[in-house]
Amino acid sequence: MLTGKHLIAGNWVDGPATFQSSPSSGEPKTFAVGSPDLVARACEAAEDAFPAYSATTREARAVFLETIAEELDARGDEITEVGCAETGLPEARLIGERGRTAGQLRLFADHIRKGAYLDRRHDAALPDRQPLPRPDLKMIQVPTGPVGVFGASNFPLAFSTVGGDTASALAAGCPVVVKGHSAHPGTGELAAQAVAAAVEACGMPAGTFSLIQGGNRAVGEALVTHPLIRAIGFTGSLAGGRALFDLCASRPDPIPFFGELGSVNPMFIMPAALAARGAAIAQGWAGSLTMGAGQFCTNPGIAVVPKGTEGDAFAEAAKVALGGIGAQTMLTDGIAKAYREGRDRVAGSAGVREVLTSVCDLRNATPYLYEVSAEDWLANEELGEEVFGPLGVMVRTTGLEQMVAIARTMQGQLTATVHVDDDDHADASVLMPLLVRKAGRVLANGYPTGVEVADSMVHGGPYPASTNFGATSVGTLAIRRWLRPVCFQNMPDALLPEDLR
Repeated sequence: MLTGKHLIAGNWVDGPATFQSSPSSGEPKTFAVGSPDLVARACEAAEDAFPAYSATTREARAVFLETIAEELDARGDEITEVGCAETGLPEARLIGERGRTAGQLRLFADHIRKGAYLDRRHDAALPDRQPLPRPDLKMIQVPTGPVGVFGASNFPLAFSTVGGDTASALAAGCPVVVKGHSAHPGTGELAAQAVAAAVEACGMPAGTFSLIQGGNRAVGEALVTHPLIRAIGFTGSLAGGRALFDLCASRPDPIPFFGELGSVNPMFIMPAALAARGAAIAQGWAGSLTMGAGQFCTNPGIAVVPKGTEGDAFAEAAKVALGGIGAQTMLTDGIAKAYREGRDRVAGSAGVREVLTSVCDLRNATPYLYEVSAEDWLANEELGEEVFGPLGVMVRTTGLEQMVAIARTMQGQLTATVHVDDDDHADASVLMPLLVRKAGRVLANGYPTGVEVADSMVHGGPYPASTNFGATSVGTLAIRRWLRPVCFQNMPDALLPEDLR
């Protein structure tokens, strides 16, 4: 049962005002509005919890994470019902995303049990070393402090209240304050109820987790500028993320901002692969491009395709495949409006030709497909900006030289893909160093939509894909965002952290 309230240190509390949700189906529900004062209360509770929570054993935190996963599963039917109504996402998507979210929690439980993330190092004392002795030195990664997390609009579970940022921060030993997204406040509250139940069942400090429901911009600003918050996790728009990043940097004590902001995820179709299976690649692209109404940060919005008859056949196959895909409900009215504005920006750019056009209005999204020459693409930086939705642009090239120019000038990306056959390897090897430099994940003969939750996954990349090219928001390496190294010199074992004794 939804309370419509905020969760602060184990208590469900009202806000100074209320707002109505905007579901895709069903009746709106009333939720408390967040405020800077509520944020401050949550941050203070997190700081109060930090000494005890950060000192818990890895086993205790692992059991805590597993308990959250169990509590999520116990609320599965209600989460699916509320999530589908709020977002318009199909039932299968919500069930799958809940499974992924619970899987992330269990993955981090397993990860911290192994202990490798602590990166423990020891240089034994050398008292007789000349000309100077060496002290005993031991190093370990320790939790950095309370973490602020922003819920994402496009993933009501996996990147929101108890998504990857929250799971990895809790695994590290950091209390979390979440600013919920107003697009799915009911789903966020149900996830918070699962965490609250796990906190109680596992005897964790009450301030280990708090949820502040949506509010105006001042609520987000209060979270990133609160002096007790030591790091921020964010998934969202480039403009919003950049504003919060700048706030973090301008604090009297700057803190790291780990933002995943946007990407067009280009695919480079090499000539031999195009000749051998161009139609199949085009059909796969259409499916990836329109999955979830194109509302994935790994949506492959750009296909770099050679000119000529085989490239023309690719374009026709993509048009046919996209033409068979009907309207899909977008997550919010604002996202749908931004999609139409992005369509208009692309369609109105010099040299852009419509290949497939359609009609979308209100909260619906239909596919669009455009074509532009490499010359016009390179002359217009705006064509390299993300359009969040099922819109594809084919950039037609005259050869490897133009592919290299596109790769060299494109912005940082979450992913880059090459479709290759054996005869393409020589040309692709020229592209690869550029793609590795520009993207956090490089794929061959696949489609980037969908991010495997695994040890080796990287979901990040050079700016503007993310604000920290050395981090990832998916995979077990994500825990390193919330840790800092500490060296202990000549420290008696009794005074060392338990994991370093």
